[in-house]
Amino acid sequence: PHGSIDRMAVWDLTVAVEELGPEAPPLSISVTSDLHIGGVILKIVEKTQMKKDWSDHALWWEQKQQWLLRPAWTLDKCGIHADARLTFTPQHKPLRLGLPNGMTVRLRACFSGPTFRTVMGICKLLSMRHPEELSLLRPVEEKKKKKDKEAQEEVYDLTGVPLTSGADEMTLSLPPTSRWLDSSRSLMQQGIQENDRLWLRFKYYTFHELEPKYDAVRLTQLYEQARWAILLEDIDCTEEEMMLFGALQYHINKVSQSEPQAMMSCPAMDDLDSALQSLEVKMEGESSSMDMLVRHFFILAFLSSTRTLRPKRLTLKGYKQYWFVFKDASISYFKSKEEGFGEPIQKMDLKGCEVAGDVNVAGQKFCIKLLIPSPEGMNEVYLRCENEQQYSRWMAACRLAAKGKSLADSSFSSEVKNIQAFLSMQHSNPGAASAQNDENINTHSLVSPRYHKKYKPKQLTPRILEAYQNVAQLSLTDAILRFLQIWQALPDFGVSFFVVRFKGSRKDEVLGIAPNRLIRIDLGVGDVVKTWRYNNMRQWNVNWDIRQVAIEFDGNVNIAFGCVTADCKIVHEYIGGYIFMSTRSREQSDTLNEELFHKLTGGHEAL
Repeated sequence: PHGSIDRMAVWDLTVAVEELGPEAPPLSISVTSDLHIGGVILKIVEKTQMKKDWSDHALWWEQKQQWLLRPAWTLDKCGIHADARLTFTPQHKPLRLGLPNGMTVRLRACFSGPTFRTVMGICKLLSMRHPEELSLLRPVEEKKKKKDKEAQEEVYDLTGVPLTSGADEMTLSLPPTSRWLDSSRSLMQQGIQENDRLWLRFKYYTFHELEPKYDAVRLTQLYEQARWAILLEDIDCTEEEMMLFGALQYHINKVSQSEPQAMMSCPAMDDLDSALQSLEVKMEGESSSMDMLVRHFFILAFLSSTRTLRPKRLTLKGYKQYWFVFKDASISYFKSKEEGFGEPIQKMDLKGCEVAGDVNVAGQKFCIKLLIPSPEGMNEVYLRCENEQQYSRWMAACRLAAKGKSLADSSFSSEVKNIQAFLSMQHSNPGAASAQNDENINTHSLVSPRYHKKYKPKQLTPRILEAYQNVAQLSLTDAILRFLQIWQALPDFGVSFFVVRFKGSRKDEVLGIAPNRLIRIDLGVGDVVKTWRYNNMRQWNVNWDIRQVAIEFDGNVNIAFGCVTADCKIVHEYIGGYIFMSTRSREQSDTLNEELFHKLTGGHEAL
């Protein structure tokens, strides 16, 4: 038959290979239609004549926007002819990931598997359990941002930033629901390019087994996401609740500055050193941001306030403010926090240095004197700390660094305790020295803008401090858990809203999707018209032609609606996702049933 002769015909296939550089012309490879994808890849590799590990590379079909991941399929079976434009490209590429706390990390993510699996990989890297609760979304378009702002976008810690400093922090707001990526398609299929910026956020508000022992990172990020939802008024709460939220944030800031080791007591992270080393291998030279990330969670305090450095003149006036960052066994200092991502003014390696304290507790003087070896002899540097806690941590860190040990060393917290014990013996009258000047608390970062319009800071301060009295005894972890508890008890908690048009209705309405129910809301009045529970659902699917979601409930109740503000796949994925979340408690094993997730969220099969 003529078909088989055609099969044997030799023709040319065009393949672009990124490794050859942007200027290189695409390769032309002679193939037959019955050559399989694996064979095509072999030919490409031979033709490049490059010695390297190509195992992560695969073929991407530009026109069809799809990966060719089945090495045994022939070109014929894939439907590839001479007009196909293929790219031979790595499946894992760098991605800039905005975390709920406003920090950006750069890491390698999978661009070829379903987004659901990519998120699993990212969460594993960040030590976050239950990745099915999170997903990726496109960030809010940042307007008028010049390219040179790029460097400043890497942020450590926003706890001290007043919300009024412009719209930049506002972009940390919880996601408008329409920007979630499709869980079943790959990043490449959704137009995400190497080094693009995406946000990682909790999407499904059912948090399975929150265990402080194993979930230090997960709790920190969840707290940050909740905190911004409240500060940006994405969720309503009463004035009393707002004051309590403010007090808890105030307490959490305070405690995390005085006990960075509180977060370190989690056994999963005891082995931080080796965790960091294995990360560095994984990150292939991109470990620095990851390293910063891990430090951010466990040594929150080191970045919390400005350090001071003293030049040669010995007068007290000679102190100058600089921003210090401690990393590995070295200190770098910068003009200001904002510049802390560029080149430091100087980086000092502390290995082999001499460390001495110069302290007067009564006079509130906490200095550290460092003699740092250099080719010209010893450099003398004075660090002036703001208070006892800061002094204890920095002193401990310097002593460890002098021995060539990093902050992750297990002896760090006991060293801090020893120094604190030593200082406490110098207290002449307990309580007097540590009297707090709480009058100047920064209310802007603690309550939402509406309360600053309503009250002056000096009216807010006593109210926040009053609420603070009731939580002041809580440990860092308990304070975070309490914050999350109160957040979860708010009436609107966990509801994601979409504008929809119900079948047979003439006007737009709102559909609220909650962890256990759907809510129909009148857009004009804001009243709940009807509620349907998932456990009464019999089946649901999408008519892709008219982009309509149809659901059948017990007792012959049928509803159907089209989506106005978001793709109906996003809405469908929310509903199916919550039903998937409810199956988890029954699953004994730790393995996620990925297939079930896609089945429930895909929009094709009935239950």
